[in-house]
This record gives sequence, structure tokens and C-alpha cells, in this order.
Amino acid sequence: MPIRQAAADDWPRIWPFWHRIVAAAETYAWDPDTTEEAARALWMSPAKRVYVAEDDGGTVVGSAYLTANYGGPASRIANAGFMVDPDRTGRGTGRALADHVLSEAKALGYTGMVFNAVVETNPAVALWASLGFTVLGTVPEAYEHPRHGTVGLHIMYRAL
Repeated sequence: MPIRQAAADDWPRIWPFWHRIVAAAETYAWDPDTTEEAARALWMSPAKRVYVAEDDGGTVVGSAYLTANYGGPASRIANAGFMVDPDRTGRGTGRALADHVLSEAKALGYTGMVFNAVVETNPAVALWASLGFTVLGTVPEAYEHPRHGTVGLHIMYRAL
């Protein structure tokens, strides 16, 4: 699966699934009413390295970003976000993006990666665990899930 650094003109291909995922309010602790302008500023920030995964026909089917989670003396710890078009899940896109971003993070000198708010009912928790992430802790009853009610948010970590 081709994965490359995103260009500014990739945003119109990312936005439809980004919006669909965030508006569903099941996996991201971001405002479901985020405007396209705010979403673009959040996802495509110059402080982030953004990647896209394409299918064989060149359609963008997923995206990820990589950035420092902290600043200063703690800037060696990375953070990342991942989104896969809901119509394209179950085809290895998330794993391919994760492998790519973990490799990039290590090559850039990061020594670990942390996810700050993984909704505990998110199916991706199993993917992160299979890639060596552990749950450092869970903030109980921190997330209002539309189907499961109040659920926790995991803080997950993996050394690189």
C-alpha cells in the first residue's frame, strides 16, 4: 500500500472521512461539530508530518500525522493520529499507516510514542496492543460515547 507524505491538495480527499469519523463521536475526543477550516488547521498543522495511504487506484483511503507530544526536554516522545475511511476498514490500512509512522518516528529520533486519549471502546485499541502499546492508565468515565454511554479514555505508550 503506497504511503507518502501528504501535500496541501490532499486535504479535500482526507476531509470526507475525517469529518465522518469525528462527527460519529465514537473514536476521537474532538468536537463532532468541528468545521472543515478548523479540522484542516488541526490535522494539517505545519508542526505535524502528515501522511496519506492510497489504494492501487490512487484514492486516499487513510491518513496519519506525527508530531512531538511534548516540548523542550520531553520532545523525544511522539504523538500520532490515524484515520481510515470507514468504507475501507479491515484491509490493513491502519496497520500499514501505524507501521509507517512508527518507523518514521524512530528515524526522526523519537524514543517513544504516546496516545493521550484513546476511547476504550475504539476497535483500534486491539491494533495498538498488537503493535506493542500498553495502557498506562485510564481516565474513567471521561468520554460520552453515543452508543456505549460514558466510557474511559486510555493513555497508551510504546517505546521506539
